[in-house]
Amino acid sequence: MSKINEIFYSLQGEGRHSGEAAVFVRFSGCNLKCPFCDTLHESGTEMTEEEIVAEASRYPTRLVVLTGGEPSLWIGASLVDRLHEAGKYIAVETNGTNPLPDGVDWITMSPKAGMAPGADVMRLQRADEIKVVDLGQDLERYFLLPQRGETTLMYLQPCFVDDAEEYARNVERTVGRVKADSRWRLSAQLHRFLQIP
Repeated sequence: MSKINEIFYSLQGEGRHSGEAAVFVRFSGCNLKCPFCDTLHESGTEMTEEEIVAEASRYPTRLVVLTGGEPSLWIGASLVDRLHEAGKYIAVETNGTNPLPDGVDWITMSPKAGMAPGADVMRLQRADEIKVVDLGQDLERYFLLPQRGETTLMYLQPCFVDDAEEYARNVERTVGRVKADSRWRLSAQLHRFLQIP
């Protein structure tokens, strides 16, 4: 059984799969407490793997995004196998503090500010993309993460806040940093601009 915050169908708004239709399986609970997080971690419904796969299969897309909270607290090899048997392409969004089972098709690691590259807390094996929320921190350390390979995509994302002026300043800073260092791509959070879930 897994604790599920919600399962919904929308468009991926961030990273490599931005703009693609996706089923989002948002797990409850996280081992970190980030001030900018957009998820209520405690609420949720207990669901079996069969129920999760059945709900994800109701929608006309292959892409299933396992997110949270922190999905690595819940994902096992059997869920990955069952989603693959249902013809799904599995993307996981994780903070990188736990390993994931083999077979995940795409891994987005979003390390949080203050986590040191190579520290014992970083247990993820690989990252297909690394997405960093820009808080004005030193960015060079993210290129030293052991999960980063030669083909890992690097995304920098403005920190969203409700205050429009502050958010505009955050966007301006992040755009400037991407323009100054072409190793980064901008993660624009398309879903916020379109005002979709």
